[in-house]
Amino acid sequence: MLFQQQLKCEKFHSYINFVETTVLPVKVEIGFQAETVARWIAERTDIQIRVFRPPNYSGTIALVILFALIAALLYMRRNNLDFMYNKTSWGLAAMCIVFAMTSGQMWNHIRGPPFMHRSSRGSVGYIHGSSGGQFIVETYIVIVLNVAIVIGMILLHEAAASRGDSKKRKIMAIIGLAVVAIFFSLLLSVFRMKAQGYPYSFLFK
Repeated sequence: MLFQQQLKCEKFHSYINFVETTVLPVKVEIGFQAETVARWIAERTDIQIRVFRPPNYSGTIALVILFALIAALLYMRRNNLDFMYNKTSWGLAAMCIVFAMTSGQMWNHIRGPPFMHRSSRGSVGYIHGSSGGQFIVETYIVIVLNVAIVIGMILLHEAAASRGDSKKRKIMAIIGLAVVAIFFSLLLSVFRMKAQGYPYSFLFK
């Protein structure tokens, strides 16, 4: 046979016919873990592969260090704890947590995406083109846009609540409205890039 002639062999001790080929689907931006591969192999070959991962104590150590620093700060300021009753400080802390969570920091921590994407043509992508993934730089972009929108809302609130000069309040309101409109439009544009086919836009497409 032609196959025997190519291999220069007259006899074969065994012959294996691969009738069906199955491929493990892997998303490049997400990757895959050893448990996923082991489960995929077990479903097709009934071979159980035990995956052992050494414990990672980095998160626990970081949490202990954080609580230790907080405890040390409270101990050093034990005679003057007025800062704990400061509404502005608590508000800033709450907003920082909200900005981090709504921008996808936890998703980055779990999935470990790349910082940005460079195509084969050399172009750099900062926004992932799918709602199922994101880049690290995209997280920073969303944080900046959200911070700008909040600053605009604060300016609008201060313009309405303050009792100062009416001209200054009007300027503050106009600036706040412009900031909210511009950066909300940019945030909506980012959403349009990720949600293909989203029909709505405001100032920018």
